[in-house]
Amino acid sequence: MNRRLFLLAGSSALAMTAAPSDQIQLGVIGSGSRGTFVMGVFQKDPALKVGAICDVYEPNLENAVSVASKVNGTKPKIYRNYKELLADKEIHAVLIATPEHWHAQMVLDALAAGKDVYVEKPLCRTPEEGAKLLEAERNTKQIIQVGMQRRSYDLYLDAAKLVAAKRLGNVRLVRSWWLNNHVGDGGNTNTKLAGPLDWEQWQGPVAKRIPLNPFIFKNWRNIADYAGGIVTDQGAHVFDGIHLLMNATYPVAVTAAAGKPHRKGFDTPETVVCTAEYPEDFIASFTINYAAMRYQNRNDQLNQLDGDKARMDIGREECRIYDQGAEETPALANKSAKGFGWATDLHVQNFLECVRTRKTPTAPMRIAFQAVLVTQMGNLSLKHGRRILWNPKTRKIEM
Repeated sequence: MNRRLFLLAGSSALAMTAAPSDQIQLGVIGSGSRGTFVMGVFQKDPALKVGAICDVYEPNLENAVSVASKVNGTKPKIYRNYKELLADKEIHAVLIATPEHWHAQMVLDALAAGKDVYVEKPLCRTPEEGAKLLEAERNTKQIIQVGMQRRSYDLYLDAAKLVAAKRLGNVRLVRSWWLNNHVGDGGNTNTKLAGPLDWEQWQGPVAKRIPLNPFIFKNWRNIADYAGGIVTDQGAHVFDGIHLLMNATYPVAVTAAAGKPHRKGFDTPETVVCTAEYPEDFIASFTINYAAMRYQNRNDQLNQLDGDKARMDIGREECRIYDQGAEETPALANKSAKGFGWATDLHVQNFLECVRTRKTPTAPMRIAFQAVLVTQMGNLSLKHGRRILWNPKTRKIEM
């Protein structure tokens, strides 16, 4: 450990403390902006301590150690190889917030090491990885929560009850969209790194590219070798919300259409329409357009459930129901008491409760795989120009 990291690890600030016997020791693998944010949510639990942090990018590692150490008594161990963190017997659970291409292998290794796991979405990069993860989930006693926070969000849970009670009648179509822009502002074009990066470790299971490429490191979500593009990054959330609201299982088939990428260096499109067919007798259509005007966060994403008695509009912050023949004024309007930002807190709380009670969390891997699978099938539809089928018995794609 260099002197700067040693000093950061020793810093602290006032916070609530708990008896050592009640504490959960958390290891953080991947300490970028999202990982550090979720780590902070974990630290709101007074009976949890961040015991270790691992990252292959030195600036992220230093920052996360500094943030974690602001909680009184927190002096996380520092690792630069995640397997060394997993071998640490003092760590009970891990938060995995690395890029998408590492999720599957790290989850498998964490389960093999006997750790409970909270992993950010998307769960995996391919259907084949998903099938392996489901097999591991069936054969483990560890607790696994995927970061699909709508599963713990009161707004969505209450809305799902209304759908189940037939408040909308029969719903045969769900329309959803997500609008943003990463074209007009040029995106993350600054290719200068702020410190050392272990490029070999960061690439991991993906075919190696030499030399180090800072553009890929900063824009991996939009590079097909490392992720499923923006349709997977955001679509996993949206389809999971739809599955929750409609009590849906695996899709029967998926078809997609897309425009071409408009950002230099990206090989995944920013405008995609993905349509999924379900055995529950409904269709869900998701449109993502990251070449649109920018909306306020509370307005940038919406799901519309078209029932034969009423329509439900549900976004980040509000759920409204419009009855037939009275589309101008909502018959019901519901808001979350604390807003969408609180959903992550609720999701982390659910995970920690399950770590202590050994109950099944709200977003186990089988739930998360159902959501990301839709977008993976959508990308395969774009690649092959055809409708893609899913066989739930063999857990394999059929074309």
